[in-house]
Amino acid sequence: MSTVKNQSFLFLFLLIFSVLSCKSVKPVSPESNTETSSAIPFTFDFAESEKLTPLLDQALAEKKLIFVDFYADWCLPCKMMEKDVFVDKELGTYFNTHFINYKVDAEKGNGVNLAQIFNIKAYPTLLFLNEKGQVLERKEGAAYHSELKAMARRALAKQ
Repeated sequence: MSTVKNQSFLFLFLLIFSVLSCKSVKPVSPESNTETSSAIPFTFDFAESEKLTPLLDQALAEKKLIFVDFYADWCLPCKMMEKDVFVDKELGTYFNTHFINYKVDAEKGNGVNLAQIFNIKAYPTLLFLNEKGQVLERKEGAAYHSELKAMARRALAKQ
């Protein structure tokens, strides 16, 4: 009987873990999202462009790297980064100085194509690209202040 209880507990744990995992690429309930990222006053100056090519040209001209945040509307870790990280003044100043910042909804518009090109499997996925579109740093999952800045520094060192 104890084996059945252990198996039941393990099954329940795995079920809850898989539902809450940020590695999921499909929403549990997409209708639950009523807030859009445009309502949050970011300190990161995110470029608005349907395509990556103009940003690559801008990166070359300005001698900057590109920071890309692949997200989905339903992604809780993505929303947490929007509310906690992308509003930080000091971090925003650092990123605006050294990077062209770009948010890509990986499930809408050209974001679907970009997600395929960069093999995006989880949200958020954070990339640092050079002016040729080559990935210098990559992370699947949320990164908070110190980790994101450390990634940025590593990317800049590879420039």
